[in-house]
Amino acid sequence: MAITLHEDRPPAGRHAAVPSGSLFRRIYAPRTSDALAFSMSTYAMPLLVLAITRSSSLTGLAFALEWTPRIAAFVLAGKVVDRRGAAIVCFLASLLRAIVLAGAAVALAMLPRGTEETVTVLVLAAVTGTLTQFSFVANEAVGAIVTRRAENRPHGVQSVLIGIDQTAMLVGPLLAGFLLLVGPGWMLGCLTGLSLLAAVLGLQTPPTPLRSARPDGERTPGGMSTGLRMLRKLPALRWLVAGLACSNLALGLLQSASPIIVVENFGRSSADVGTLWSAAAAATLLAITLCRLALSRVDLWGVGVVCATFASAACLALPQAPSYAAYMVLIALFMAGDGGLTVVLRTLRSLVIPATAFGTTLSLTMLLLLLPFPVAGILVAVTPPTHLDTVVLGCALVQAVALAITFVRLRNEPTLRASADRPPHTVLPDEPSTRPR
Repeated sequence: MAITLHEDRPPAGRHAAVPSGSLFRRIYAPRTSDALAFSMSTYAMPLLVLAITRSSSLTGLAFALEWTPRIAAFVLAGKVVDRRGAAIVCFLASLLRAIVLAGAAVALAMLPRGTEETVTVLVLAAVTGTLTQFSFVANEAVGAIVTRRAENRPHGVQSVLIGIDQTAMLVGPLLAGFLLLVGPGWMLGCLTGLSLLAAVLGLQTPPTPLRSARPDGERTPGGMSTGLRMLRKLPALRWLVAGLACSNLALGLLQSASPIIVVENFGRSSADVGTLWSAAAAATLLAITLCRLALSRVDLWGVGVVCATFASAACLALPQAPSYAAYMVLIALFMAGDGGLTVVLRTLRSLVIPATAFGTTLSLTMLLLLLPFPVAGILVAVTPPTHLDTVVLGCALVQAVALAITFVRLRNEPTLRASADRPPHTVLPDEPSTRPR
């Protein structure tokens, strides 16, 4: 059975016209502003709640309120992107986020300390989390379309996009923390400005094909059913998502447990926890750059195997780390391997998913990749600190076995084993193609 793609018919609407300009203006600039807003809102909302309420329990509640609707919004966001187009979704989501943030800044300046102020920041966390997810899925869909049309170096576009995301994850929390020291209004004002910039730049992005534009008039199921149908027809993507979901269980466990391990086991301060993840972000950026260079000469499978080996070996060694310095180095190696695997996943995902169903399939894969994180949090919550090393070792074994099985099963996959500069069946403009089951 084959999947026929009709992905290059332009979507209807004013936003459908392909704008002229460089990749920087059409792709990288919108992604940068939105990624920075995404990073700042992710890390700043709990800090904002803590600064206003001085309550650790409410801070945790804010984090839950921010991420629960984000995960729930994945499928809906993908469905809307497939039906309406990424440009208009990115514009409206970013514009609404800017309006909400500006309104919250005014409200917090006028409201007295108390219940009303607390409710305002909690609602703000939930709403901004949901809107940010819509804009993220829209930007991811645009990046995938450009990747599919990059005739010579499709992995290069994804490497730049991941680099933008990782840089934003490094800069965003630092910027948000500094602005909160000046005052919550300054932080909310900066986020409002970034959201408005993302909205304006979002209209410059290339069009994404709409599901309603299918020439055969076939009615495509929406939401989760479309993503499940695509995963059943794309075994390479299905195996890679399963392997990386197991890897994300280890990642989530390390993100949840590292503060306890660093502070209690190694006797370091909370500032050292931040230094740990800043070093990890820097290692991820370096790994992405190296993967981008390697993919000019090595296929996706080879790069994936090397990155999986680094990530698995580092995670297996973490429970035996004798010092904070060794632990930091191993975390950096783990995150470097994870960053390389992300390049492989996103490149493969962009090449094999039909564009008319990209949003819903992307949403489902991201949902599957995020579900291990709350599981990891529960594991940390129910595990005594003295037994965390044992749990980390168990998750590391699960990760190593899962990644080994994944890449053994994918060793003969044509899309992964072909030249990275021109993978087989890459869809170019005005070139319909088929992909084997």
